[in-house]
Amino acid sequence: METDLIASLAAAGIALGIIEGIKPGPLLTMVIRESLSKGLKAGMWTAAAPIFTDGPMIIASLFLAGWMATQPHVLFSISLLGALFLTKMGLECFSLEPPDPGKTEDDATGSFKRGVLTNLLNPNVYMFWFLIGGPLMASAAEQEPLAPILYAICFLITIILVKASIAWLFVGGGTWLSPRKYRFAMVICGLAMLGFAVSFAYQAYGLYPEVF
Repeated sequence: METDLIASLAAAGIALGIIEGIKPGPLLTMVIRESLSKGLKAGMWTAAAPIFTDGPMIIASLFLAGWMATQPHVLFSISLLGALFLTKMGLECFSLEPPDPGKTEDDATGSFKRGVLTNLLNPNVYMFWFLIGGPLMASAAEQEPLAPILYAICFLITIILVKASIAWLFVGGGTWLSPRKYRFAMVICGLAMLGFAVSFAYQAYGLYPEVF
């Protein structure tokens, strides 16, 4: 029975990792943006952001899920900051120039930082782990302590691999888009980021009566 629980949670982690990996969102948009503007290495580093954001969040969610549900001001602040950050990054997409393939490796660290910041300022990540993932792992831990650990590992590995694969696809395995196609792709990324910024601002607006 315990083996079945471990296997089922590992399978759930892989399935959710695939879903979250391909689901349109701020981090996926940032992965594509950095891949197109800085190169494949930058896109890969951006895709690795969840291991430094979701990882600690997974641990915290096991203990703070109940508290988070009663603190709307926390989600309000995250939503508002996320809206401002994505607005800035989205507007920059309209003015970025096609990259020089010979000068794309230097900014991989910056891309990683932008990926981490994007995920930290995404309120949906907090809501997923504190309201869904955390309680799920906590309930499973009562029966088998290893199950939630394996779930978290499978989820993180899968989501990073999926987003890294998407980064590879968007630069054609190392080739570059034409300047015209590049600018078009960046406009789409910019519009997507501005759309997510509006959704984050709307979430903050919905929480406003509970905070003030």
